[in-house]
Amino acid sequence: MEATAQIGITGLAVMGRNLARNFARHGYTVAVHNRTPSRTRALVEEFGHEGTFVPAESAEDFVAALERPRRLMIMVKAGEPTDAVIDEFAPLLDEGDMIIDGGNAHFADTRRREAALRERGIHFVGTGVSGGEEGALNGPSIMPGGSRESYAVLGPMLEEISAKVDGEPCATHIGADGAGHFVKMVHNGIEYADMQLIAEAYHLLREVTGYSPAEIAEVFRAWNKGRLDSYLIEITAEVLAHTDPATDRPFVDIVKDAAEQKGTGRWTVQTALDLGSPVTGIAQATFARVASSRAELRAAYRPLPGGTDQPLRAHETDRFTNQVEQALYASKIIAYDQGWTMIRDAAAEYGWDIDLGAVAKIWRGGCIIRAAFLDRIRAAHAANPGLVSLLAEEHFAEEIAGAQVPWREVVASAARRGIPAPAFTAALAYYDTLRAERLPAALIQSQRDFFGAHTYQRVDREGTFHTKWAEPGRPEVEG
Repeated sequence: MEATAQIGITGLAVMGRNLARNFARHGYTVAVHNRTPSRTRALVEEFGHEGTFVPAESAEDFVAALERPRRLMIMVKAGEPTDAVIDEFAPLLDEGDMIIDGGNAHFADTRRREAALRERGIHFVGTGVSGGEEGALNGPSIMPGGSRESYAVLGPMLEEISAKVDGEPCATHIGADGAGHFVKMVHNGIEYADMQLIAEAYHLLREVTGYSPAEIAEVFRAWNKGRLDSYLIEITAEVLAHTDPATDRPFVDIVKDAAEQKGTGRWTVQTALDLGSPVTGIAQATFARVASSRAELRAAYRPLPGGTDQPLRAHETDRFTNQVEQALYASKIIAYDQGWTMIRDAAAEYGWDIDLGAVAKIWRGGCIIRAAFLDRIRAAHAANPGLVSLLAEEHFAEEIAGAQVPWREVVASAARRGIPAPAFTAALAYYDTLRAERLPAALIQSQRDFFGAHTYQRVDREGTFHTKWAEPGRPEVEG
């Protein structure tokens, strides 16, 4: 088979198929392959008019169709299936060729694969792709890791098929080995937090103001014209406005209230614990999904007493709606700040050189958490590459300051009424924890020293100390 294809994609489920079509639409010749040949033939038969595809039924023909250096993209299920595909194709490749993993792989697996293939002279490019099937076809946000050499060859192609904002591509080289998949994982963790915060805002509005889903849809549409302008707010309004045709009820009322997950949120929380990175908003959002699915536990708790039920007066509904908008925006800033902190922590741990402003730039379009205020995050990091926190930036700090009273009133109102708002509450608690001059952690460390001789540090002198607690009331200090 003649080598005519600039890129090849193996794994032609929805995401792989749509990425192949995206490349073809941009003028690239695309080799396509699938374990089930009928799926390869179906793609060419249905979408062959969109560009030039080279179908291949065998691994050997697929690799032979690729121009050197070969760019072979894997779009299969993460884990063992990815390893199996790598094992199948790597022996057919030559030094300088590259394997691109566009699935939702765990970054640790990507680091392992990159190191192993590097020894064989093959570039392994773990690449986060966000935007779902629509983004894959029309322009996703793309987060490739791997070597700079591989990006020099592959990057222009990824930039061309990515989403564009103000003419700028939503694709950039993230960093070495597993950096691309790590950043995609954190993107999904932030997505969990963002979705949970939006859901809590909806729940509060419905329970406290008595608004119908359709009325709340109009509230979200209004918010989407301001600082909360984002893809998730936009689609929330669409969902809330939709009526189920079979029952004529609000669509949201006929959907079972048990949220599922594919695991990237859980990975984010587990990794954050390993890094010592306090992503409390992402953690609470992840646990909220888990709790929603625990039917037996929910049944056991359901008869137990809750909070008060005090309807708002007519003139109070607008005020409360505005308070929820303030609380949502403030909590959203906290969730994103936690995500950026985690990326910074990982870069220090794994030796990655990640441009945090560039991450914000490529998330402005194509991806699920795309939002207008990401451009402000990009600008903040461009102005101060050493920015420790978004809240250290003047304008974000001013907005948080302005949200103080409504943010606290919303959380307090939720607690009084027994309305679960774990993400709102976690965001406010995180904010208060980090701004506190002194924390009760001093007592915790004292307790640790008492029962386990774990030592402590003092505020008045350098060094590590232990108190002999054997005789309560008569402790002795060892320096």
